[in-house]
Amino acid sequence: QVQLVESGGGSVQAGGSLRLSCAASGGTFRSYVMAWFRQGPGQERESVAAISWSGGTNYYADSVKGRFTISRDIVKRTVYLQMNSLKPEDTAVYYCAATRDRLPLPYTRDEYPSWGQGTQVTVSS
Repeated sequence: QVQLVESGGGSVQAGGSLRLSCAASGGTFRSYVMAWFRQGPGQERESVAAISWSGGTNYYADSVKGRFTISRDIVKRTVYLQMNSLKPEDTAVYYCAATRDRLPLPYTRDEYPSWGQGTQVTVSS
């Protein structure tokens, strides 16, 4: 089982940028699909982005397309989420998740058995 630790959250004004990192330990990193989810106050946890083990296939939620970029570094065993043009509605706890590599990329919460502890992102207007 892979263990995941997120970092990089914080507070930023609307229009700003943040980069989240998720460091993986244990398991075989290259065999996992990695994903980011988020959960806003009083909301369900929703998928944000996912990336195949090779990095060649990505998925983005419509709400973040063109603003967020997911990437991974297999050597560093880390997945990133670059978030640009942030909006107040992006405020949430962001979670890193992992599941066995497969296509099409899974994007529902139930398909991911491994989770990090989450990192808070707050965007002020």
